[in-house]
Amino acid sequence: MRAIQLHEFGPPGNLVLADLPDLRPGPGQVRIRVEASGVHLLDTGLRRGETGGPMPPPRLPTIPGREVAGTVDETGTGVDPTWRGRRVVAHLGMVPGGYAEQAVTAVDTLFEVPEHLGFPEAVAAVGTGRTALGVVEAEPPTADDVVLVPSAAGGMGWLLAQAARRAGATVVAAARGADRVGRLRDLGADLVVDYGRADWADRIRQQTAGLTLVYDGVGGEVGRTALELLAPGGRLLMFGWSAGAPTRFDTDDVVARSLTVGWLGQRIRALPGGIPGLAGRSLRLAADGWWQPLVSTYPLADAATAHADLENRRALGKVVLTVTR
Repeated sequence: MRAIQLHEFGPPGNLVLADLPDLRPGPGQVRIRVEASGVHLLDTGLRRGETGGPMPPPRLPTIPGREVAGTVDETGTGVDPTWRGRRVVAHLGMVPGGYAEQAVTAVDTLFEVPEHLGFPEAVAAVGTGRTALGVVEAEPPTADDVVLVPSAAGGMGWLLAQAARRAGATVVAAARGADRVGRLRDLGADLVVDYGRADWADRIRQQTAGLTLVYDGVGGEVGRTALELLAPGGRLLMFGWSAGAPTRFDTDDVVARSLTVGWLGQRIRALPGGIPGLAGRSLRLAADGWWQPLVSTYPLADAATAHADLENRRALGKVVLTVTR
């Protein structure tokens, strides 16, 4: 099989295409003939060998990636052989190996993919989508809310903005750069702003009575400004900090305006069915058209370009590698 390997931590160019032996499923496992593999911002940090994140740097050499979709083509002992030929998607968990033509995983991690749903969209739903749904279920938007979604042109932000619109909320969608902001108009947001412009916060102040809910995956100065835009009684839920640092706040911020500031963290595991339950529900929402993932696809061999575009905010939506044989 062909796979992307990393032999040395460093820049995107360290991701190289290699020919490796075919995989064989063990007891209770299946082999997936991979058609699409998810790329996550976390993958770029692991590629650089960064420590301090939710996952330790992998042992080298490694095949990055943990989200795959395709067709089951081989089953291990103890697995119902009728799984063969089924369209499936799976999150490999803490075990890497997604950037490849084949992946092996336990049969109980599989979700079936309806015929009308594409493999790239299924990958977006089972990984990014499950976290986005966790955010929405942990802090549900309502028709009375004015919701800010920073980085709305990213995979999670795109889904969060859709969910807020579905709830009837007033949606403020934000991104950096004219190209990304231009794409946000497809969301049907009530207000679209470019947080790369100095006047972005003023535009929100002028056109709303104040934010009531912020879904903050950016952090840094953007997150801090969003916090300051919250009206009294407003909520901010953090689920990441793509800017490099979490949103800064203190007790005075919270007490003075009766704000609620939270971190997704363990809250996501307490939701019905835990993380697997979220993945299943997210996949059904995508299959039903309730939300429509935004996906940027790259050939498997171009994994280095995909990483570079993701790091430099050139990619839109969920980044997915596709396999052509």
